[in-house]
Amino acid sequence: MSVPLIGVDTPNRLPETADVVVIGGGIIGVCTAYHLARRGISVCVLEKGLVGAEQSSRNWGWCRQQNRDARELPMAVRSLALWDALAEDIGESVGFRRCGLLYLSNDEEELDRWARWRDFAVTRDVETFMLDSAAATARGSATGRTWKGGVFSPHDGIADTARAAPVIARGVMKLGGHVVQGCAARGLERTAGRVSGVITEKGVIRTSTVVLAGGAWASSFCLQHGIDMPQATVRVPIVRLEPGGGALPPAMHTSMISLTERGDGGRTLAISGYAAVDPTPQALHYARHFIPMFVKNRRVLSLGSLQGWRAGHESRRLWRMDAPTPMEHTRILDPKPDGRAVATILERARRLLPPLADVPVGSTWAGYVDSTPDGIPVMSAVDALPGFYVAAGFSGHGFGLGTGAGAFMAELVTGSRTSEDPMQFRLDRFAAGRARPGDF
Repeated sequence: MSVPLIGVDTPNRLPETADVVVIGGGIIGVCTAYHLARRGISVCVLEKGLVGAEQSSRNWGWCRQQNRDARELPMAVRSLALWDALAEDIGESVGFRRCGLLYLSNDEEELDRWARWRDFAVTRDVETFMLDSAAATARGSATGRTWKGGVFSPHDGIADTARAAPVIARGVMKLGGHVVQGCAARGLERTAGRVSGVITEKGVIRTSTVVLAGGAWASSFCLQHGIDMPQATVRVPIVRLEPGGGALPPAMHTSMISLTERGDGGRTLAISGYAAVDPTPQALHYARHFIPMFVKNRRVLSLGSLQGWRAGHESRRLWRMDAPTPMEHTRILDPKPDGRAVATILERARRLLPPLADVPVGSTWAGYVDSTPDGIPVMSAVDALPGFYVAAGFSGHGFGLGTGAGAFMAELVTGSRTSEDPMQFRLDRFAAGRARPGDF
């Protein structure tokens, strides 16, 4: 695996019981478990591979309020405060800092959209600044270009994708929770119509409550229990540069390239929305739900390969609970980026930012970003199976929202008053026709 990721030592033994079992050791899963453990709840995280090894370590690392959908913005605001507190609470850094995020553009329509978002954000007490040409050009001086304008969100920031999920998992264990790696959850046991246990490759763990935070695997897991969750993934390429290139903005977005400074001094490069759609049984099954999204993003999406089909995370078949599943066949989704995509990212970055011309490539990778038809996550109880909850479909926003999403799920699971309106995140919004695209 070419993605930088620190390790976390976890016991191999599966506990016999837990108040709550969280399936998935990505940022959503470990944050949910962390907030449950802080409430004194007995919790166990099951991870089929390594904590944080899939999309939680493969993203840009941005923790932002800027340009969030109105339904996500309160959670984004809360998430930043929780990111601030993590290092002190756990006693170990997750690499979070509020460095500000810089957006630059020469597109009037794009600038108008950002300005409308700024006007909306003011009503929610979120501070963001539109930049005129002089200010945008000054902040983007490393490009050597003149910009029509931009936006700067001073209170947004970045966290270290190599550290965040593993460090939070350590925090779970410090609070008395369990984290078990290399243990796939195959399915759920029921008693009297509700959850009574989780069937794993290492045996059964008794529990009355399960949170599925399975990322790209969530829909196929739900299928095993007759639960319909519209979900699609796209394969996103990333380039990591070694340290070098002088002083550049820590986090910058343009239509050509987006750049993030990493904890080791290197930089992550990507093109916003640039992705491949791998044909899979699940993608074909839910295609009609995602046509509007794919049409809207057709300029940056391309037809992918059979990698997704072979990986098995978007299977439509039912698997046996007493035999290895696709999750044991593919412990970690580690797709290869297309060579042409990598070359395009690198060429654009070096053309836009001349200081990067001679900085060597450290590694390249790809990840599967899981999306819902409306681009808003599912954080919901499943009415058809009492005791079962889903937290997935974060549509590329999960890393930054992870801390707030974990706190929200802990509230939902324990029956506490939730910090956000749970109706907007419910799974049944798709069947009921309540799903709608974002406003910005």
